[in-house]
Amino acid sequence: MLTSRIISRSSKVATATTSRLTTPVRPKSIYSIRPITCSTKLYKEDKRQPNFASRALEQTEDDHEGAFGRTDNTIRIEHPDEMEHPPSKPIQGRGGLHFKRTLASFTMENRTVIVTGGARGLGLVMSQACVISGADVAIVDLNKDEGQRQADELMKHFQEENPGAENVPKVTAHYCDVSDNESVKSTVAEIVKVHGKVDHLVTSAGFTENFDAIAYPPDRLRKLWGVDVDGTYFFACEVARHLIDRKAKGSMVLIGSMSGAIVNVPQPQAPYNAAKAAVRHLASSFAVEWAHAGIRVNCISPGYMLTALTEKIMIENPDLHKQWTSLIPTGKMGQPEDLMGAVCYLLSDASGYVTGADLRVDGGYTIT
Repeated sequence: MLTSRIISRSSKVATATTSRLTTPVRPKSIYSIRPITCSTKLYKEDKRQPNFASRALEQTEDDHEGAFGRTDNTIRIEHPDEMEHPPSKPIQGRGGLHFKRTLASFTMENRTVIVTGGARGLGLVMSQACVISGADVAIVDLNKDEGQRQADELMKHFQEENPGAENVPKVTAHYCDVSDNESVKSTVAEIVKVHGKVDHLVTSAGFTENFDAIAYPPDRLRKLWGVDVDGTYFFACEVARHLIDRKAKGSMVLIGSMSGAIVNVPQPQAPYNAAKAAVRHLASSFAVEWAHAGIRVNCISPGYMLTALTEKIMIENPDLHKQWTSLIPTGKMGQPEDLMGAVCYLLSDASGYVTGADLRVDGGYTIT
């Protein structure tokens, strides 16, 4: 910076000298230019006239500067109890006979996929995507009854949209507390017994809620991390153990969130953000650790998605929807089906040389 300053001043001196032909002036040496200083006089002037940054710090809470980049500690949203959780519906018209040609490497026929949290929301839609792509699916959820209902619905829709199909995917439902390692081991063993093997895993079990960090109830904090982080870890390790014992290749998709890379506003959710950052890095770590066994591990980081639960929150908190969409370059929240192509790509052979990647499906939120 000092060098560019000297060159600039020297050029001005030379120009001035050339223009004054009648009165020759000896140019000053470039080394005689007064350097940038923090003299007492200048300091006092700054004190009398505060700079822009200083003035910004004096703004009240009602001013707009930085307001949209802060969290609001008055926002508190608890994750609903199991029986209060709104049900989801399979996406209509997404299956059917495939008249459009596509790459054969996207198929998942003769594969078995475990989807945790598969009875609702994003997990249900990704389960359906796997079924449409020809895979057998094991839906894992804390609510087995809801999981069984959705398993029946997925098979029903497939048969209706593919009349006369010879190979109808097998969809089953299984109970599991993903935060309990023994429960995870028991569930994976049950799935292997029913399906014969496991080839893929999607860890969609997880939840978020909003409390400011200081007021976050410790028991709810441990529950969130238990489901979002421990559950992802336990299931990934158990499926990897199964694949390594079989000497079989496979792939996993860990469901993270854009919250693992940015801080959401205005709702405070530090534990969830940290949990999803952990999930993203688990995918990278597992990808390296299990590469020798032919196991690929990737992460999908969704942005704001309009699930049944999110829609309920939007109805109860309309200002949140307005602020969220104002920060998304595409100007809208994502639909759950926006994840169908992403999960099929990362699970299937179409992404055979992709591992340790984080695919953000967020409408551009994290790049602005």
